[in-house]
Amino acid sequence: MTRKAERIAAKDNAWQWSRTEQTRRTLLDAAREVFCEQGFTDTAIVAVVRRAGSSVGSLYHHFGGKTELFVALWEDYENSREREAAEAVAAARAAGETDPLELFLVGTRSFLEGCWRRRDLIELWMDGDGPPGFELMRRARGREWIRQNAVLLEAGSEPVDRLVVGVLTSVIGEAGREIGTCARKRDADAICHATLALIRRLDPLHIDPLRTPHPRPH
Repeated sequence: MTRKAERIAAKDNAWQWSRTEQTRRTLLDAAREVFCEQGFTDTAIVAVVRRAGSSVGSLYHHFGGKTELFVALWEDYENSREREAAEAVAAARAAGETDPLELFLVGTRSFLEGCWRRRDLIELWMDGDGPPGFELMRRARGREWIRQNAVLLEAGSEPVDRLVVGVLTSVIGEAGREIGTCARKRDADAICHATLALIRRLDPLHIDPLRTPHPRPH
């Protein structure tokens, strides 16, 4: 094959890949609208492809079926929030931030802001109307989220370290669910601010497991 032919073939392959990705994106966007309106159980494939201006054959080619489409939408959500948080943390590091807690808070803010932008999906996940095995997938992803948070906080492997990271992750997850139910941006911002303040107040990097807490006076 000549160099000219190779360039033409490479250009053609890039165009085909771009077209495939565009089709997938269009189907995912349509699935987001329809699933959020009707839920998983009541959604029909034909409603998604009609919304996307596509075909049933194209959907099955790219995703395999309704369950796979739902899971792909969830994975797209998870990957987007992880990417945004990682980019926010990387930008903070590039600006000179080195404190693990401050970096953790940057990632937390990014996650919670993303929850507001994707609050329709937050409500969809909260409904519990998903395909068989979906909750197991969510729990496995939750464990991975805890692991990532432990790395960011530079936490150790002791039981208390695992407890602290687990508690912080639960706090952030609950804040995200609350934001998913908000109708106003200012309420979502207030939850985000309260969450960051709570994490600071907990001072997770300086918890002494051997120190006995004193009861507060009544």
